[in-house]
Amino acid sequence: MKKNVILKAKDLSKTFSNESVQQHVLKNLNLEIYKGDFTVVMGNSGSGKSTLLYALSGMDRPTLGTITYYVDEDVKGKGKDGIEISDYSNDKLALFRRNHAGFVFQQNYLNDSMSALDNVMVSGLLKNKDRKALAEKAGKLLERVEINERDARKFPQQLSGGQQQRVAVVRGVINSPEVLFADEPTGALNSQNTTNVLDILSELNNDGQSIVMVTHTIKAAERGNRIIYLADGVISDECELGEYVGDYKDETNPERDKAAKRHEKLKDFLQDMGW
Repeated sequence: MKKNVILKAKDLSKTFSNESVQQHVLKNLNLEIYKGDFTVVMGNSGSGKSTLLYALSGMDRPTLGTITYYVDEDVKGKGKDGIEISDYSNDKLALFRRNHAGFVFQQNYLNDSMSALDNVMVSGLLKNKDRKALAEKAGKLLERVEINERDARKFPQQLSGGQQQRVAVVRGVINSPEVLFADEPTGALNSQNTTNVLDILSELNNDGQSIVMVTHTIKAAERGNRIIYLADGVISDECELGEYVGDYKDETNPERDKAAKRHEKLKDFLQDMGW
């Protein structure tokens, strides 16, 4: 079954200049992201993973190349041909991100002076002015990630690190983005909280949310169905894992054998990449 392209990068380059020194982080990179996929970007430190994520999401601009979104809604008649955002003004780019791209950072960047619910609401109100409907949606999403009504009214510093990151995930999806970007979303969490956040991302993907995630761990990468490996600013290769079928270590998992084969396939791929 042919997949629909939701995002395309063509001849993408990113160069950082420091006095007389130029660092070419991305080099004529070409990539298509497919609707409904959980795409994972891996690579050694300095390979350009986060730079790629920021460029694709519109958080940063490429030096050269184009980034085109193919979204469901027809934006000024450009829906079928795609929306090329690389030359957008800062204001227009911010508006596009608000409507079409969500982001989860390694650090949650919650506002300490607002409750968990208000941290979600303030993002949602940028798009949806119906406060009552938005509060209902935010409350349901927070409940889904096991943040009850009482905890939703707490300030971030009153919540655990895992709870804070779950709130950050809800903030990232409150506006129903076409693509959710996640940059090492579990990098600052312990093992159990890592599993909890990854479970949430998997559930969102199962519901059709397209996700692009940068990670440096096999545990997180196994949640993806497609692995992209970067080296020196270019894509070395990719690996198709198929759908996530649970933890291969879980003896109660009925698909444990299939999960173990996915795990070994990923390990072999990463070993071939020199990871």
